[in-house]
Amino acid sequence: MRILYHHRTSAGDGQGVHIRSLQRAFRELGHEVFEVSLVASDAETKPKEPQKQGSGGWNVMARLPRFARELAEYAYTSFGRPKIIAAANRHEPDFIYERYAFGNGAGVAAAQRLGLPLVLEVNSPMVLELSRTRGLSFPGTARRMEDWIWKSADRVCVVTQVLGDMVAERGVERSRIFVTPNGVHPEAYDYASDARECARTALGLGPEATGPVLGFVGFYREWHRLDLVLAALARPELASARLVLVGEGPAHEALVAQAATLGISERIHFAGPRPHDSIPALLPAFDLALVPAINPYASPLKLFEYMAAGLASIAPDQPNLREVLEQDRNALLVTPGDGESLRAALERLVNDVHLRERLGARARADVLERDLTWRGNARRVIEVATELVAERRRNRRK
Repeated sequence: MRILYHHRTSAGDGQGVHIRSLQRAFRELGHEVFEVSLVASDAETKPKEPQKQGSGGWNVMARLPRFARELAEYAYTSFGRPKIIAAANRHEPDFIYERYAFGNGAGVAAAQRLGLPLVLEVNSPMVLELSRTRGLSFPGTARRMEDWIWKSADRVCVVTQVLGDMVAERGVERSRIFVTPNGVHPEAYDYASDARECARTALGLGPEATGPVLGFVGFYREWHRLDLVLAALARPELASARLVLVGEGPAHEALVAQAATLGISERIHFAGPRPHDSIPALLPAFDLALVPAINPYASPLKLFEYMAAGLASIAPDQPNLREVLEQDRNALLVTPGDGESLRAALERLVNDVHLRERLGARARADVLERDLTWRGNARRVIEVATELVAERRRNRRK
């Protein structure tokens, strides 16, 4: 099939990873992808350096007053619509695939003008999310715009069933909603026998770094609750363990200060940001992996990477994660925000290598057996789009 893929992102952070990975998967399955965007995701090449959160041309809007930024985001619809139409006239796609962004109705407007099916990917309820973070100057307009976009798409692709339920509560028919979580390219996690040694060297872990290694990958903020992990590491029962943080984030200074206060600085290794394509090769350095906190509707990319790498994970016990995790089967689940629950899980895994191996092996098997991969996601999208295209053709013949 011929796919017109539209997004309005900087394409340099986790969003860009998702975009590049799904586009690659479409192409690997033999489909053609034509991108329309403000910043190209560069799907055919690999980013040589990691981009910081919020970098990129579109994100100069972040420096505007809030009301002006919102107006600019709404105005993008008038800018993006003709770009999509021009690209569609040039490439003659079978359908439009759009990554939802706040205030962006360009895909809906263009699809209606062109008579093409639109599959809308929703990764988060942006109106709700922004109202809780940066705030909204025109909340009523924002909600009406989001409702119109979601209800106008032919199909809405969500990353968790929890998010799907939220979309349905806003009036979108459940028959038009389907789930594609984050994924992996599993071949990147087929390791050689010296993978652990190479990963430790790449992360700067010398021979003095003994004991079990707890790992976290990502752009860490205070709400990730890594402070609970540091507090647990200060306990005598976990004195042999160390924490490796791959990434960066606004919580960095607070974590450095906390580690110093607790007297565990020598066991906290800040590895810094790394290009995303290097992450699979770094994960064998970990003995267990962490998702200390995540919002209640997300599908964390790091979790699928941990699973594909065969790592035992600790994650919050909440519905969106239970869509892929099961207690004592492929992970340990802990009470969200509860330091004692987290500490107990850490002690279990740190002290039981056989448990780590069993959970990690089952997690890896689940990725393959359940096809929690980018190609699996691409196949599901194509199945849905094929039905939509066939329906449009039938309607035209009537």
